[in-house]
Amino acid sequence: MSERLQLHRDGPVVRLRMTRAEVHNAFDAGLIAELTAALDAIAADAAVRVLVLEADGASFSAGADLNWMRGMAAASEAENYQDSLALARLMRTLDELPKPTIARVQGAAFGGGVGLIACCDIAIGVPEAKFGLTESKLGLLPAVISPYVIAAIGTRNARRYFATAEIFSAEEAQRIGLLHDVVNATTLDTAVQRQIDLLLKAGPIASSLAKTLVRDVAAHADGAKHDADNAALIARLRVSPEGQEGLGAFLDKRKPNWIAE
Repeated sequence: MSERLQLHRDGPVVRLRMTRAEVHNAFDAGLIAELTAALDAIAADAAVRVLVLEADGASFSAGADLNWMRGMAAASEAENYQDSLALARLMRTLDELPKPTIARVQGAAFGGGVGLIACCDIAIGVPEAKFGLTESKLGLLPAVISPYVIAAIGTRNARRYFATAEIFSAEEAQRIGLLHDVVNATTLDTAVQRQIDLLLKAGPIASSLAKTLVRDVAAHADGAKHDADNAALIARLRVSPEGQEGLGAFLDKRKPNWIAE
């Protein structure tokens, strides 16, 4: 696609790879725009079933590019607001992408890089990876990524790591919920492929709606409405073509038609 980003497609699986290894895949305005455009295109492609977000080099993403930050420090508040909105749109687009997403975390992630991981549905990393929400060292806060990071690691952990900006290990990232699994670098691709295989065995519509269901349940304060909405969802899925095929395949002891022979 560009010097910043590459897209590789293998049937229903798309791999979106950040390729700014020389700057540890740090964000600048160009990478933010290209990632957002690529995600918009993937969201609109009905044939895509799974997205893997990955990166070249030693780091997954170092967060903000230093030259970009230098430029924004000299910009007006209004310009910084628009710039931050662009990053916010990227994070929300990834978080709400109507496809299951996997973060393949082969190295360190800081700031916005942690945000990308938190926005993915599944995150698998290597033991050597380090993580940090380091904005407070600069007198800033990870405000734009905060909804997704807090959802991933919880409020208590967020209060600690947002304030201290300390670096933490892959083991700690797994303990607090940022990573689902930590595997050796030699088995990282195998672990990612296992998740892809599981996702491709699920109903395409069901796997797409899974994150919407979780988000809606988490946001509900009205228990009765919660129950009504969930009942309506399962009723709609049961009578849908996918639901009928899935139930029929189970009862007939055969594979559903979305699993290739």
